[in-house]
Amino acid sequence: MSTPGVEDWSNLNAGQRIAMKYFIVAMVLFVAQILFGLLAGMQYIYPNFLYGVLDFNVNRMVHINAMIVWMLYGFIGSVYWLVEDEAETELVGAKLANINFWVLTVAVGIVVLVYLLVQAGPGEIESVWFINEGREYIEAPRWADVGIVVCTLVFFYNVAATFMKGRWSGISGVLVLDLVALAGLYLAGMFFTTNVSVDQYWWWWVIHLWVEATWEVLVGCIMAWGLIKTLGASRRIVTTWLYIEVALMFGSGILGLGHHYFWIGTPEYWLSIGGFFSALEPIPLVAMVVHAVYDSGRHGFQSRNHPALAWLIAHAFGNFFGAGVWGFMHTLPQINLYTHGTQWTASHGHLAFFGAYATIIIAMIYIALQKWRGDVWMSGDLADNGWKWKWSLGLLHLGMVGMTMALLIAGYEQSFIERALEGSSWSGYFEAQRHPWFVQSMVWREVFGLTMAAGLVLLLWDFVTIGKRESREIKQLVADQSHAA
Repeated sequence: MSTPGVEDWSNLNAGQRIAMKYFIVAMVLFVAQILFGLLAGMQYIYPNFLYGVLDFNVNRMVHINAMIVWMLYGFIGSVYWLVEDEAETELVGAKLANINFWVLTVAVGIVVLVYLLVQAGPGEIESVWFINEGREYIEAPRWADVGIVVCTLVFFYNVAATFMKGRWSGISGVLVLDLVALAGLYLAGMFFTTNVSVDQYWWWWVIHLWVEATWEVLVGCIMAWGLIKTLGASRRIVTTWLYIEVALMFGSGILGLGHHYFWIGTPEYWLSIGGFFSALEPIPLVAMVVHAVYDSGRHGFQSRNHPALAWLIAHAFGNFFGAGVWGFMHTLPQINLYTHGTQWTASHGHLAFFGAYATIIIAMIYIALQKWRGDVWMSGDLADNGWKWKWSLGLLHLGMVGMTMALLIAGYEQSFIERALEGSSWSGYFEAQRHPWFVQSMVWREVFGLTMAAGLVLLLWDFVTIGKRESREIKQLVADQSHAA
């Protein structure tokens, strides 16, 4: 029998043990993302900072790739966490899944070392295969690209075979189909053409459809399961909104890809298609949370994991504002003509990735920690009052919103000077970089980045300590409350 508040691997099933490994590596990469982001931000203020040691292009590359990979780890961990519970059977191929984790982790470590120590090579095919493909956001060498696809296929096998062996549900059906796209769409980034417009066309399939479409559906599945577990939400409600999410992804998400095609030489009809369909995908996730919270209040449900529920709610609205509102603000072609390639885009990117993806992974980690520590009570009256998770939630969001606004001001200044006044000339670009608004915005971006770093330190501290002083189990406390009633 497990002891409340004490980490015990026997509390977890095979899939959940693998999930915890993914969560640990995800947090290590989260720290790397923040660290290299702070270094890159400092180089905006002091361009000679670490020049020749860790140049801006390297810091930026590691910052962005660490973000993408830690979120991928978080999603894989989240699915492994829920798969046995949702399928009501043991994980198929647990040993293979464990080997897959170590192979992927060693490969990621090698790629990071190449980023830091080698960085670039001669313009030959060997450099593409073993050093860097040179394509923004997916700079990994070709062997790593192949490895990512193989690892996602192994992941797909583990999950699909488990559901085939056990119980199918609306959540599992959507999840399995989405994992096919998770492996398949990445293939679009593994070839290139000599025509830059065509090459950019396929490159955006990875950046938009892999990250912004398949990840959105994956998030919907995790959100649906998370609301059931933290709030006792109706499966009918969350599944209905999940289906609507998939429908909108097909109806708007794929066509919304067109907002990336405005200025790369593709036909003009993408101006209308991309501008119209770009902001609809996050709506069902907000509706799912609002409906589930309303339903739980109407039926007197009580959350037994306040940190997880708070991060789930933060995810719904962060996704809506970051991906939806902030994205739509500058993806209309009439606006994007001036904002494209400025810090306005970075403002949207920071808020969207944090709001849409980081928040729900953190929620899943809190769900995992609760069970790992013996299903302890993690509601509003925690033994340590829960101040660490509340302050980390506040600091991380304060830092992100502050950075978002600082980058938005910088982007506005760039759009005005670089595009409206100077007509996208080189002189306009350099004039914009020297303007006080831009410089001050970069300073504030660094200040709020440090605020986020403080929030991350508190978050990791809370992960290590939350529930350790708690002696009450969920089942016993619910039974006592029912008896008292």
